[in-house]
Amino acid sequence: MILQYNFPTTVRFGAGASEELADYLLTQGLRRPLLATDPTVAALPFFRKMLASLDAKGIGHTVFHDIHRNPVKSDVYRGTEAFDDGRCDAVVGIGGGAAMDVARAIVLRVNHREDLFVYDDLIGGDVHVTNDVPHFVTIPTTAGTGSEVGRSAIIADDETHQKKILFSPKLLARIVFADPLLTMDLPPAVTAATGMDAFTHNIEAYLAKMSHPMCEGIALEGLARIGASIEKAVHAPDLASRSQMLIASLMGAVAFQKGLGVVHSLAHPLSSLLDTHHGLANAVNLPYGMRFNIEGCEEKFRQIARRLDLEREDGEGVVQYLFELNQRIGIPSRLHDIGVREHHLDTLADLAAADFAHPNNPKPVHRNDFRRLYAEAL
Repeated sequence: MILQYNFPTTVRFGAGASEELADYLLTQGLRRPLLATDPTVAALPFFRKMLASLDAKGIGHTVFHDIHRNPVKSDVYRGTEAFDDGRCDAVVGIGGGAAMDVARAIVLRVNHREDLFVYDDLIGGDVHVTNDVPHFVTIPTTAGTGSEVGRSAIIADDETHQKKILFSPKLLARIVFADPLLTMDLPPAVTAATGMDAFTHNIEAYLAKMSHPMCEGIALEGLARIGASIEKAVHAPDLASRSQMLIASLMGAVAFQKGLGVVHSLAHPLSSLLDTHHGLANAVNLPYGMRFNIEGCEEKFRQIARRLDLEREDGEGVVQYLFELNQRIGIPSRLHDIGVREHHLDTLADLAAADFAHPNNPKPVHRNDFRRLYAEAL
């Protein structure tokens, strides 16, 4: 059964939902979409089937998949050129977080041709997002970032590797086709990393210092669903576990409008400097970042432990659960195991201190804290 949720935008959720794309485009009078995805998705059978369904309905299309695993500004510029060259009238983002970020940034750039980072939300760039944007549709293929329901894109500078955040309510997709069948063939390692990315979104949103009871309730429910489903999704996936992970990913993205925190600021530099998969970077750093946050957040950690049905209902119980969960799903416990070395730590600490996520952490995080956390996790 395909369900429809109208929160935060129209979401068509269920097995086979992605097959509605062609008919939807026709109802909107759209005939030449740009399909923005990544090289892996572009080679998959479901994507070829999707292109065939567009062809059968007389819908022309341009495919753009020349993007980095951790997107940079030049990816967006090339994608905008593809949009222009194809005389496109819509953007369909298909894939995980990288594809969604590039697709959303293309949506912004089509009618906003200043330097992309003029629109950086951290310097108030959202006030410059004044023009209309193309019709935007999203189709997730992983259960991780939840970017399909987001209003922002994270894009790095090609040279400095510093990540910028592009934000506007105009960048919210008009409709999301969330089809758990598209996640069924994800390899265990990708399922684990993206699943822990969703876990990180939910837990950091719940702990973020801004008060937002609605987001906190969504985040706690998202955590419970991931805790009950992620091991099954990694080791013996079925439609039920994949569906639970996909909806929990959506929930995490809704919740983190409240903010993120120290773990994302630890993870972002690993992606930009060492090209580490974002979900994997979050997963490895998560127990260390959560231990840092326990003091002052004891009651919230007690609530997290209860929603995860842990025997030990405190912060250390949650931290121990995270270490053990990572081990059970094949996530390394040390940064050394994912390519980080001692000589990287100072640069990583500098980048983490400059990152946009940690100001919403429930307690202040300074450059020396980041250096210590990296060393602890190494």
